[in-house]
Amino acid sequence: METSDDPAALLLVEDDRQLSELLTELLTGAGYSVDAAFDGQAGLHWALTRRYAVMVVDRGLPAIEGTQLVAKLRAQGVTTPALMLTARGALDDVVEGLDAGAEDYLVKPFEIPELLARLRALLRRHSDSADSIDLGGRRLDIAARRVFGDGQPPVELSSRECDLLRILAGRPSRVFSRSELMDRVFGAAENPGAVDTYVHYLRRKLGKDAIETVRGLGYRMGRV
Repeated sequence: METSDDPAALLLVEDDRQLSELLTELLTGAGYSVDAAFDGQAGLHWALTRRYAVMVVDRGLPAIEGTQLVAKLRAQGVTTPALMLTARGALDDVVEGLDAGAEDYLVKPFEIPELLARLRALLRRHSDSADSIDLGGRRLDIAARRVFGDGQPPVELSSRECDLLRILAGRPSRVFSRSELMDRVFGAAENPGAVDTYVHYLRRKLGKDAIETVRGLGYRMGRV
C-alpha cells in the first residue's frame, strides 16, 4: 500500500459525477486532498492501494454497493474511517450501513457545514484511538507507551507523557492551548503547570525540537 504523509487525504466514492465534482471542489477548499472514484470497484482499488485519513462513500454505487465496499475493506484490514452518504434515511438502512463498518451516516440532501463537521469528528476520533501514530521516521506505540524506529533505541514513556504526545501527534499541524491540554490529559485538579512540566519531560526524552512552543498560543508537534 502506498503511504501518505498527508493527514487530510480523502477518498470520495460517489457515482453522481456532478455531485462528485461539487464535493471535490468544496472539500479541496476545506483543506482536503481528494481522490474521486465513481464506482465501488474503483473505490475498492484506491482504498486498498493508497492510505487515506478518511473516506466518504455513497451507498448506491454501481459495481460494488457502498455497504459492501466498506465491508470488503474492513475484511481486508483497512481501518480508514468511513462516512456513508445515502438517500435512504430509514433506521434499518442506517443500522445496515453502520454494521457494515461505516463510522457515520449522512442522509442526502445534507448541508456542507454538517458534512465538514462530521469529517472533523471522524478524524479526531480516529487519531485518538489509533494503535500507533507516525512521528515522521519514528512511531508512537500507544499500547506499549514507547517511541521506536528510525534506527534509534526505543524510548519508554509514562502514561501522562504518552497521552500528551498522542494528542499533539494526532493533529501535528494544530496548536493546542495549555488549557485544552490540561482538560484532555491532566484534568482540572492537576497543577496548572503540569503541561509545561510534561512538555519538558518529552523534550528531554525525544529531543528539544520534539514539541514546538507557539508563543502566546500553546504547543504544537515538532520534529522527533
